[in-house]
Amino acid sequence: MLDDALEAVKPDTSADELGELIGANLKRIRTKRGLSLEALAKAAGVSRAMIGQIETGRSMPTIGLLWKITSALDIPFSTLMGGGERANLRVMRAADAKLLTSKDGSFTSRALFPFEGDRKTEFYELVVKPRSLEKASAHAPGTVENIVVTKGRIEISVGTEHVALDAGDATWFNADLPHSYANPGDEEAVMYMVITYAQSVG
Repeated sequence: MLDDALEAVKPDTSADELGELIGANLKRIRTKRGLSLEALAKAAGVSRAMIGQIETGRSMPTIGLLWKITSALDIPFSTLMGGGERANLRVMRAADAKLLTSKDGSFTSRALFPFEGDRKTEFYELVVKPRSLEKASAHAPGTVENIVVTKGRIEISVGTEHVALDAGDATWFNADLPHSYANPGDEEAVMYMVITYAQSVG
């Protein structure tokens, strides 16, 4: 909890809208479940003040912090970013992308799907800087990840198992175990990930 200040960043102009959306959704879900700030903070392993700052849009949470909160609430990652109206055709321009990052900036995630509506899958572009490691907590039971590397090399660890993937290689694994993504090389690595949940969400 002492590192909470490092787990969120002050929103810049491009991230203000996403930060406000995450905050509003978090407060709505927490209130609907009758959870106090203290109760959620304890379950997620973060401070009450940090939860309050996220809910008011004063802090933009990092990927790691969002994983802690969504795991504590037992909800998919995208639930906190849901909103908007459904449409038959949607375009998500690269120039308008809202990126979520790790606290050291070495790992970024870009959602490649609209958040509204019921779904069992999520699609992300993940970028890992050279010689970087990103650790992820276990997701909800039954969650699986399917990853394909398009640039560089990625080493994935799931529980006690490890695999190295080069560009063009793919893997599928149970993500309800602690796992990590490492880039051991000297160039940026890019991968695309599909997360599938056991139950529909949205």
